[in-house]
Parts: sequence; structure tokens; C-alpha cells
Amino acid sequence: MTKTKTFGASGVQVPTLGQGTWQMENDNARSAIEALRAGIDLGMSHIDTAELYGSGRVEQDIVSQVIRSRRERVYLVSKVMPSNASKSGTLRACEQSLERLGTDYLDCYLLHWPGRHPLEDTIAAFEKLRSDGKIRAWGLSNFDVPELERAVAIAGPGKIACNQVLYHLKQRDIENAVGEFCKQHNIAVVGYTPFGRAGFPPGGAGGKALAQIALRYGATPRQVALAFLMREPNFFAIPKASDIAHTRENAGALQLTLDASDLEAIEAAFPRPTQQTSLPMF
Repeated sequence: MTKTKTFGASGVQVPTLGQGTWQMENDNARSAIEALRAGIDLGMSHIDTAELYGSGRVEQDIVSQVIRSRRERVYLVSKVMPSNASKSGTLRACEQSLERLGTDYLDCYLLHWPGRHPLEDTIAAFEKLRSDGKIRAWGLSNFDVPELERAVAIAGPGKIACNQVLYHLKQRDIENAVGEFCKQHNIAVVGYTPFGRAGFPPGGAGGKALAQIALRYGATPRQVALAFLMREPNFFAIPKASDIAHTRENAGALQLTLDASDLEAIEAAFPRPTQQTSLPMF
């Protein structure tokens, strides 16, 4: 599997498999820091965080420690909450994230989900932050097609680096429209919570299919799932891991390339919805 891909309109090569940090404030901080550092060493140097996570504690207490002395090795992403996403609020929120993270720039800055502030103002703030060198690219999160269309109309083509969305084997809704829109507009799709929240591996036919494929490759069901979710040229994944063993298991997905029969088996076991639904999110 390709270990890096072009990250949408940013034009930058970014690790296909990154590391999420949502709810990491609830984990053992030392273990989480060690796991994230191990992930960087294993090639998962795309680290995703947000001001929302632990009300800034994940940025300040965990991610800042991880990137200390290795900032240039990391593709660092954070997000502004919609409630803060006025023009002045976005500028202020970014400065606060930078202070908590102990860095002077973000590689990419996202609007966490659509909110009440005019999108024109948020995008204007993103462009100012980019021109000032505080961020190198910007993107969106949890945006459905109508919202993406509006963002492209406001910003113009070639400005939106990514759209971060909920994406796992039992939640493939984004493949119906969002994924295709992003492909057409050179927007990277970053899938969060790639193992879902209902326990993994799943039972039934889905779990059996993953186990059979994993056995053939000497891999694990998690690695098979990640390889499937990253199969498209513009698809990335950011699983969370707070211990080194889990991090190493996730990284193993980068050594796995599924063939056509594997993809067909997974498609059959985890069929995507046949009708368009509203974009799911956590």
C-alpha cells in the first residue's frame, strides 16, 4: 500500500494512515504519548487533534509533548469549533491552539462541522492564517455535498485540502456522494473512527470475512479493515491508539494490499447503503 498520498489541494504528500486523538484525555497520558511517538516512527506522522478534545487538554498535555523535538516530522492538523468560527474567533482559536501545541504553525486547520457563523467569514480567516504563515492549508470536517458545494463556491477551486468524515465498514454512506464529490474537486477524504464504536471485530458474516482475509495474509482484521478503507487514491484514515501494541497493529495495515477478490468479499459482507442518507457524524 502507498504510505503517502497527495493531500488534496494542499499538494503535500501526507501519510495515508494517520493517528487520531479524540477522547484521549480519558486515557493514560504517558501511554498515549508513547503510542503516538511510536506511530510517528512507524510512518504514521499525520496527527489529528482539535481544540474540542478535552477542552484543549489533548492539544496541551498530549500532542504538544509528542511533537516536541520532532515537529518537522509531523503533519499536524487541528480544528476550530463552529461556535468559535467567526472571522475573529477563528483567528483567536488558531492562536490558542498554536500556544497549547507549542508550535508556530499548523499543517492543516479544519472547521470541525458546519455552524451558525457565515462560512464566508471562516474561510476568510483561514486564508488570512495561511497568508500569515500560521497554517499551511485548510479544510473541513463533517461536510455533506450541499455544504461542500457552498464552500467551493465561496473559496474557489483548489483551496480545500480535505473533508474529515465518519467512515468505517458499517458506515459507508460517504461513498454514495461525498467521496465522489471530493474526488472530482481534489479534496482528500479523511475517515475518522475507522473501527466504529460498537466493538471490533464485528460478529457474523462480516467478522468471518475479515478473519478469512486476515488469515491468508498473516494480518489482523483491523489491518484488513484499514486497508479497505484507504483503498481509494484520495482516502486517508486516522485511527486512535493509546497503547503501543495497538499502534503497531494499525501500522501493519501499510504493509497490506488487498486484491480484487478481497475487496469483493468485504463489499458483500459490509454492503454500502443503496440510497443517499444525511451525512453521519459523531
